[in-house]
Amino acid sequence: MDRPSDAVPAGSGPVEPPVTRWVFSDINEADADEDLVAIGADLEPGTILAAYRRGLFPMPFGTGRRAKEPMGWWSPVQRGVLELDDLHVSRSLRRSLRDFEIRIDTAFTEVIEACADPDRPHGWIDRQVREAYVGLHALGWAHSVEAWQDGRLVGGLYGLALGGLFAGESMFHRTRDASKAALVGLVDVLRDEHAEARLIDVQWQTPHLETLGVSEVPRDDYLARLDALLAVPLPAAFAPRR
Repeated sequence: MDRPSDAVPAGSGPVEPPVTRWVFSDINEADADEDLVAIGADLEPGTILAAYRRGLFPMPFGTGRRAKEPMGWWSPVQRGVLELDDLHVSRSLRRSLRDFEIRIDTAFTEVIEACADPDRPHGWIDRQVREAYVGLHALGWAHSVEAWQDGRLVGGLYGLALGGLFAGESMFHRTRDASKAALVGLVDVLRDEHAEARLIDVQWQTPHLETLGVSEVPRDDYLARLDALLAVPLPAAFAPRR
């Protein structure tokens, strides 16, 4: 599994940006039946990190070219999560895995641009979202897990690594099973001595993700676990190398 020598500057960790000027209200006071819990604010690094640490994530209203301001901040009533031990790898997928090389953070911009392809159905990643997460990658918070085949990027995913939480944002594939291979690669890098304390957040469960082992947990349960997740050390693949 490859990782570029300059993915994170040697001897440094993720750079903590200036504190956001925005204050997110207590999610426990949000509508119990609504996934949308706030609107507005900005996509500065400090704002995004503060949101994730409170159980929120940003997503524009509308999709693709129809995305509208202000920004929406979401905390699903039923959160889609993947416990590492719940990952389901079918026999056919296990055979396919041999065809891919998994790399970490060697093509972050290419991954997010592929995920943001405006021709994809239900696309929601606009220019400001791309720029925000590329900035978070430069600070050491956002990471890509990539599936390569014959020297070509054919699939991948990206998200934020905050302690024991990997908050997945989006994934793509250009060949069969490539995005699934990236997810398996992500689980592999999270399997360490703290594996039982780690969690992958996928925001919402979909029928496709359910076949891979993703389940739903109530928002209150997710929020109750969040502080402990954030206190777990980063996995080696995403931690600074000294």
